[in-house]
Amino acid sequence: MRKFLNKIELSHHIDEIKANGKSVGFVPTMGALHNGHLSLVNKGLDQNDIVVVSIFVNPTQFDNQEDLVKYPRTLDADVTLLKTVSDTTIIVYAPTVEDIYGNNILSQSFTFEGLEHEMEGAFRDGHFDGVGTIVKRLLEIVKPDYAYFGEKDFQQLQIIKKLVELHHIPVKIIGCAIHRAEDGLAMSSRNARLTEVHRNIAPFIYRTLNSANEKFGTKSAQNVTEWVEKQFKRQPLLELEYFIIADTTTLKPVKRKSTKKTYRAFVAVYAGDIRLIDNIALN
Repeated sequence: MRKFLNKIELSHHIDEIKANGKSVGFVPTMGALHNGHLSLVNKGLDQNDIVVVSIFVNPTQFDNQEDLVKYPRTLDADVTLLKTVSDTTIIVYAPTVEDIYGNNILSQSFTFEGLEHEMEGAFRDGHFDGVGTIVKRLLEIVKPDYAYFGEKDFQQLQIIKKLVELHHIPVKIIGCAIHRAEDGLAMSSRNARLTEVHRNIAPFIYRTLNSANEKFGTKSAQNVTEWVEKQFKRQPLLELEYFIIADTTTLKPVKRKSTKKTYRAFVAVYAGDIRLIDNIALN
């Protein structure tokens, strides 16, 4: 498996691949890989000759520095896991912070037509500037034909689509279904940090989302929201940060349902000091 630490060497290698008429897919990650990531890689290999997987814990998208320090870094294990998928058609790009940012570890400022102010943007100051900065730089380095992102971070997915549109980046962004554990918990690198008690109760999040989906067919968004908030108040091991039903296009909270629009329910929950997010399509 080819592994690159330097963006110039990687870019030259990708130029050679594309000069031979091969297509390139891209899966950007922060490492601590799991089966959810592998599902994105497999999707990429279905549609491309080569898939580049970046492994980089991006400092500019963390509003909580303690979270940045504690974020798992498991490069050797990540490469071993990727080899179970393919040893010849996957390229790993594992840059240093200096390779990406030089001596200036700062975010660019972005506007995404308001998408950045909703949900995660309201609770995590500067988060989407950091996301936009790293994704734009990685897309410029890798120059993929397709890039793959999971729908667990649905707001991020919509923002990246807007980034590509506004900055005229020649890549097709592909959203991929949420990969879940057998008990319904959305796959996340943060799950490995959950205590046994919190891991056992965490599937409550997805069960509640499923119930909200059923109720949304006959009840208003406000009624469903109030019901969800009551369920979490009865669950002392999980602290609800937000539950929002939003328009999938604008990500703005729904005030009145329309048959002409599509909606998703979004949730952020603390299990101890671990923050988990999830979402579900409602119609």
